[in-house]
Amino acid sequence: MPSTTRNIDDFLKREIVLTHDPDDQQQLDPDLLLNLVEAIFSCMGENPIDFDQEAFFDYDPSEEPICRTIYKMLARCIGGEDLHRSTLQLLEMLGPFRWDAKMVVALASFTRSYGMFWLVLQMQSENALSLLLAVVRRIPNTMTFMRPRFKALNLLVETILRLTRLLISYESWSAMHEMVDDQDREITRSKICLASYWICRSLLVCFSQIADLRNFSLECSDRAVVAAWGLYSLGNKLSSLCSDLGECIDRCKQQIERRLYEKLLHVFKEKGDDNQKALHPFFAWQDEFPFKDCSSNKIGILELKSKIVLLLITKPDLLPLDKAYFLVQQTTGAEDFVVLWVPVPSTNGWSSAAKTSFEFFSTRVPWLSVRRPWSLHPAVVSFFRQEWGFGDEPVLVVLNEDGLVSNTSAMDIVWIWGARAFPFTSSRERELWEQANWTVGLLVDGISPLLSQWIEQGRNLCIYGGDNIDWIRKFSKKIKKIRALGFDLEAVYVGCKNPGESVRSMIHTIDEEDLSSSITFSSVDFFWFRLETLKRSIGQQDRACRCDEIAARVGELLDSGSKDGWGVIGRGWSKDVVMLEQGVLEQGLEALQMWRGNEMVTDLAGALRAALEAAFDVGGCRHDEVVEYEEGLAEKTKICGSCRVPMEKFVVYKCEA
Repeated sequence: MPSTTRNIDDFLKREIVLTHDPDDQQQLDPDLLLNLVEAIFSCMGENPIDFDQEAFFDYDPSEEPICRTIYKMLARCIGGEDLHRSTLQLLEMLGPFRWDAKMVVALASFTRSYGMFWLVLQMQSENALSLLLAVVRRIPNTMTFMRPRFKALNLLVETILRLTRLLISYESWSAMHEMVDDQDREITRSKICLASYWICRSLLVCFSQIADLRNFSLECSDRAVVAAWGLYSLGNKLSSLCSDLGECIDRCKQQIERRLYEKLLHVFKEKGDDNQKALHPFFAWQDEFPFKDCSSNKIGILELKSKIVLLLITKPDLLPLDKAYFLVQQTTGAEDFVVLWVPVPSTNGWSSAAKTSFEFFSTRVPWLSVRRPWSLHPAVVSFFRQEWGFGDEPVLVVLNEDGLVSNTSAMDIVWIWGARAFPFTSSRERELWEQANWTVGLLVDGISPLLSQWIEQGRNLCIYGGDNIDWIRKFSKKIKKIRALGFDLEAVYVGCKNPGESVRSMIHTIDEEDLSSSITFSSVDFFWFRLETLKRSIGQQDRACRCDEIAARVGELLDSGSKDGWGVIGRGWSKDVVMLEQGVLEQGLEALQMWRGNEMVTDLAGALRAALEAAFDVGGCRHDEVVEYEEGLAEKTKICGSCRVPMEKFVVYKCEA
């Protein structure tokens, strides 16, 4: 840059800086107001963008007086001989605002004039009121000969919008500017000053052009040609500024992202007095009230002080409705912890559909939510993905009262145990598994209200599944015969793994023919999801955790999920549980009908086991499928592949003659 030009720019920057007198009391959301301005300008074009009216409900009407004041200022500057002085006067009026807010307020003021002009111009042929307003405002009744100037004007406005969006992207992270190298920060600040000046100057020119368009008799004159070229020249000037400023802001953003990520890596390494130091770098750089409740009330991080915080990181559509409802159940009713929902889209940007999903769910779940999740810094999102493993599946991270991470994968423990898992640490998960037993209650807890009621009442339950309706009908008859023996037994159909329309049809048939009880189709999927969760949670425990029997039984049940028929019989939280596959299950029920034991057996599982033992004592099960089973046994034991009971060892001698 030549020294003369540099000196002129330095002098201009000093003049601009003198107009800047920011006032913290001037609260304005530039991003929201710019979205509104962009939506208005898009409606003037051939391809208007889709926008959600509710997205602008947060617009504060108190911002309108300053827009009217700037509008009057713009109007006074029309025809002024000293455009430079008028621009500085406009910047002085905008002095109390931040740099990004200055430009958005000025843009909104111009939009008020341009939007009204465009609306009357388009509607005057269809609406009598618009026609009369066009006469009063001296607006021409055709735009054919105005197209060249409109084209130049619209291109200039588009460039102003892009440049303003750049200013907002930088100023929105003003609290992080200290992370930028001094030289880069000063260069960027200098270019922002110049960009603000040229945006205001361009808006003054645009405003005067709108007024001049009313004098349509002059459109064919040399003045009209000069005006169009003047608009193109300003557009080129702003486009160059936009390119230079964009490069500077990109460098600053890279530095901020790298240093913020490093800060996040170290924030959990030192124990603090509370969780505020840990929460702030994630959520509170831009806003003192970064969260909201289901009533959309603003919540600050201070309200989370001295509480355990469960960070639920998911996509904006949260979870399937049945799982979301169950997760709400599992996290409701306790005051010692807070669930904070952090929605993160799978792509880099937020679509209108993603924002709609977030707004829908955030007002319906009883948790706190990040109020504007699309404003999360990219470094924070990268941290979620790289350090906490967030991808397609939801992640639940637990921060204790001191702000330390006590569990980065608490999703399973909450699915299984709910609030009983408090404080949701890995050690608490292991403790719960060491206390757990193989019971029917463990399998179906929370799957349906009726099942939960029967579990708590300690009733005998037969949880069964399969995809053969003929077998289910025969099985139902045997269950009814067992009831006739005096046993209190409820059979509940839970479908099969990966249920399809055939399972939905069978549930309908079972209910219609009153074959047994059943859970809903959505609950079928959730039952098998619970089994997968049990298996995954157990697999994360070390070998010292004594839950091998549960792991083996859950694995067998998952393997049986795609077979013809199977059943698990037990009572509530009793450890006496019998699990049998189709052939042995039928054999056991038949044996139970004929069984006459000398000892009283108080529960059905015990009676069934005794009946099977009696049947095997007589002639054995006659199955020939053999598997080796080592877990939990001192030496290799042969197990009947169908009955899942130990096989006796026999020695056979054969004559070789």
